[in-house]
Amino acid sequence: MLKKTFSAFLLLISLWSCTNTNSNTENANENNSNNPPQNTKPSVKAPEFNADSAFVYIEKQLAFGPRVPNSEAHRQCADYLVKTLQKLGATTQVQEFQATSFDKKTWNGKNIIGSINPQATKRILLAAHWDSRRFSDKEKDTTLHKKPIDAADDGASGVAVILEILRTIQNSPEKPQIGIDVLFFDLEDDGTPEGYKEEDHSNSTWCLGSQHWSKNKHNPNYSAYFGILLDMVGAKGAKFYQEPFSLQYAESIVQEVWQTAQRLGYGNFFINQKTPMQGGIMDDHFYVNRDAKIPMIDIINYENAFPAHHHTQADNIQIIDKNTLKSVGQTLLQVLYNQTLQ
Repeated sequence: MLKKTFSAFLLLISLWSCTNTNSNTENANENNSNNPPQNTKPSVKAPEFNADSAFVYIEKQLAFGPRVPNSEAHRQCADYLVKTLQKLGATTQVQEFQATSFDKKTWNGKNIIGSINPQATKRILLAAHWDSRRFSDKEKDTTLHKKPIDAADDGASGVAVILEILRTIQNSPEKPQIGIDVLFFDLEDDGTPEGYKEEDHSNSTWCLGSQHWSKNKHNPNYSAYFGILLDMVGAKGAKFYQEPFSLQYAESIVQEVWQTAQRLGYGNFFINQKTPMQGGIMDDHFYVNRDAKIPMIDIINYENAFPAHHHTQADNIQIIDKNTLKSVGQTLLQVLYNQTLQ
């Protein structure tokens, strides 16, 4: 992580990562009028989430190689994700864009969008990033610093959980009476590495795909009741605390998700406490909240620091745990089915 201090009228402390931590709350709207009320009605039972199938979705992404923008693996994986979304009943589109990284390189990005039940007026947005970091800059062995990452947890796990949610709903005779939109953000994980001295360390070097989409939505009039971002949701021993920006922009959604997890018996994964940190995690949800004006929360494995495999070669299929995938997938399925009662 990269720590940097800014001073204006307040002190801003940023811990950089695939998702960096940042205490900047500029333009935050704590009373976002889009925040839905907390669910107090009895829930309907959601179908069972299959963690084995979700695991296979991770393996399939990793089989292409690291999904670094401008690479053949990136192109092939994008095609796979679009075709898979279509197979799962979604109408799809790809938002292509160009972005400049911290080292002044130009990257061709692809935000992948899928929509289920597009005619429904009540819509829930599920998001994850699908790209891989092009270097493993947290390795103790510096010879690995230029080697790209498999990104099994940091990217592929969130995509896999969402795909399995759609597959489960498609195969269930009972479906939630809502619209579900999927957003796979690109170029989330290409921000300034630790120790980089020559260029700007601003938070704008991260989350380039969500920054672009939030200001240039695929449908200019698009909105959603709320959104849920998944980032690093597959590793063994994961702990999901309540992320500060999520509480600031969409506290009622945080409470609904965490209470649902508790009721389902996943309280050992979803910790009913605020993340023990200063500020919030600068992840894709920040820009969706601030710029797209859609209340979105972040489910992310972060306690006092990111897990040891973060931005290293250890972020591979070996650290994925099906129990973690199950806890997240089953919780979100139940949240989606609960919306039918609201």
